[in-house]
Amino acid sequence: MSDLRKVNIDGKEIEVPADYTLMQACEETGAEIPRFCYHERLSVAGNCRMCLVEWVGAPKPQASCALQVKDLRPNRDGTPANIRTNSEKVKKAREGVMEFLLINHPLDCPICDQGGECDLQDQAMAYGRDTSRFEENKRAVDDKFMGPLVNTIMTRCIQCTRCVRFVTEVAGVEEIGLAARGEDAEITTYLEQSLTSELSGNVIDLCPVGALTSKPYAFNARPWELDSTESVDVMDAVGSNIRVDSRTGRVLRILPVINEDVNEEWISDKTRFVWDGLGRQRLDRPYIRENGKLRPAGWDEALALAAEKLKGEPEEIAAIAGDLCDAESMKALKDLMGSLGVQNLDCRQDGAIIGGGARSEYLFNTGIAGIEEADAILIVGSNPRLEAPLVNTRIRKTWLNSNLKIGVIGEAADLTYDYDHIGTSAADIEKLTTSTTGFAKKLKSAKRPMMIIGAGALGRAGGAQILRACGELAAKFEMVSADWNGFNVLHTAAARVAGLDMGFLPGEGGKSTVEIAQAAKQGAIKTVYLLGADETGADYGDAFVIYQGSHGDNGAHRADLILPGAAYTEKDGLYTNTEGRVQPGSRAVAPKGEAKEDWAIIRALSGHLDRVLPYDSLFALREKLIADYPVFGALGTKPDTSPDFDVKTVGQAGKVPTDDLTSPITDFYLTNPIARASNVMAECSELIPEQTLTEAAE
Repeated sequence: MSDLRKVNIDGKEIEVPADYTLMQACEETGAEIPRFCYHERLSVAGNCRMCLVEWVGAPKPQASCALQVKDLRPNRDGTPANIRTNSEKVKKAREGVMEFLLINHPLDCPICDQGGECDLQDQAMAYGRDTSRFEENKRAVDDKFMGPLVNTIMTRCIQCTRCVRFVTEVAGVEEIGLAARGEDAEITTYLEQSLTSELSGNVIDLCPVGALTSKPYAFNARPWELDSTESVDVMDAVGSNIRVDSRTGRVLRILPVINEDVNEEWISDKTRFVWDGLGRQRLDRPYIRENGKLRPAGWDEALALAAEKLKGEPEEIAAIAGDLCDAESMKALKDLMGSLGVQNLDCRQDGAIIGGGARSEYLFNTGIAGIEEADAILIVGSNPRLEAPLVNTRIRKTWLNSNLKIGVIGEAADLTYDYDHIGTSAADIEKLTTSTTGFAKKLKSAKRPMMIIGAGALGRAGGAQILRACGELAAKFEMVSADWNGFNVLHTAAARVAGLDMGFLPGEGGKSTVEIAQAAKQGAIKTVYLLGADETGADYGDAFVIYQGSHGDNGAHRADLILPGAAYTEKDGLYTNTEGRVQPGSRAVAPKGEAKEDWAIIRALSGHLDRVLPYDSLFALREKLIADYPVFGALGTKPDTSPDFDVKTVGQAGKVPTDDLTSPITDFYLTNPIARASNVMAECSELIPEQTLTEAAE
């Protein structure tokens, strides 16, 4: 336990850890300390001076963010140091600081996007003067180009350097800095080019004055006009907690919600800015393909046709669930196919052979927050910076704050931290298993080693054999023990873990995703049901394809029948992230046109098939889901991942492939139908050089 010290704050004596800052100590007593530069997750800068407090006996007010309690000397009589947060001296000091901050600030609140949720606005009202003594001309600063996402009005900037510290410390991309000194000081991008970090949008939330705002959201709405709905992100399998802001049925922005165990208070740029894709290329009514062309149809006609095609032989029917599906829709489709006797089911759109065994075999067992406990990490077939930016951020945070050793087997990339590049192919896994030098020595000496296996290793031919090789390596270096499960699978699809949990997998004699495509091309499968499956890239031959989804993307282009579903912001649903944490997504706006929630479409279809599913409400469906699979009943909590499997036996025995392991994500901004429909994501893909994320680390 850290050393405790006593301090007297506003007449109240308290005992706090010696390494607390004076600001933290003051807030322990309930005192409110204003600040601009200070942020809990960034290093201390101490340059705004708004957090001044009075240390009785000291000649000047003190910056409470930069002074630690252990530096406070007791009074001569031995009593604790006396701190005042609301004295006349403090009030006058804060008024002076605020006056200086506002000297050059433009009076453009009526047109500022930050208006209504601006720290400077709020604190000027609470701590500033009601008059100004400034008569000189205000200074103007040129706006900077920071890319398609971040809008700059640098005359508003107060040089708090939050943005500089974020991109340097958290994002790990040193692209913003403070140039010059004194009155000439300016925040700028070093090379006057677009920011390349996949986390750059977080500087918008950090900026306390409106110098950095959202370019896509500019002039769309005021904060008090928006309806806010807390939900969960589906752009990757991290399950970042988000807030969806909407007005008159349109999503206008997406912001992060703090969850210390998952995304802390950050979100990726794809999560934040994909919202414009929710309104474009939408499927808003059923369509039937006739003579090679799609024509609009009514729901009754469309469902009757779907029912007709699903009344064939069970072995001639198959269903594939996509990456953005909620658990309820997959459960409904699984139950419907089960009632028809269909065994050809798969939720592994990328063809990965995983699941069907113990739950720990396919989860990120340490949990995302558990990364901070590791002292050695081996990354296999994954580029976490592209596949799960918030996981990569957590790795970088641990690397910065501890003696973490990192090794990579797969493609070399700029991951924002140093690592040992062990090799590029799965054969290097076997070499490492038998090695006693290099990174193997670091793994052997580690007390809490962990492995992260990515989709680049599993979603390919020979993935099951690679998984077995990883399991054998994990066993060799004791990554799984009674009190530590360091065997982690990093999924890229938001729907994957929920599908594996409910067994949306081939039944007895059933076919997997790859086998379904092969059988359809050969004519053995005559009807394929795609539930939001757009990434298979398969040719289904002459099979009749039913596509149910929200966007006119790859699946709809091949479909013979289209059933319009709801996007993730238009329905209530459960999503299970890569660590097995079940989280609820919430409906923020109504589905577009005649589109309906996915589970409701499948329930209606069951009526046309005379196989009526035993639930007619979302509540009843969830009851059935939890009754059949109890793991869905523990909302918001990381599951207990105590080792319940023999790590040496995961996957399948056999020879591992020798070709290079590469990440399945080649363009971070265009990985799903919603992102591909987004103009903002398309602009990012074009303007932000791909090589900045995938170039080999030196």
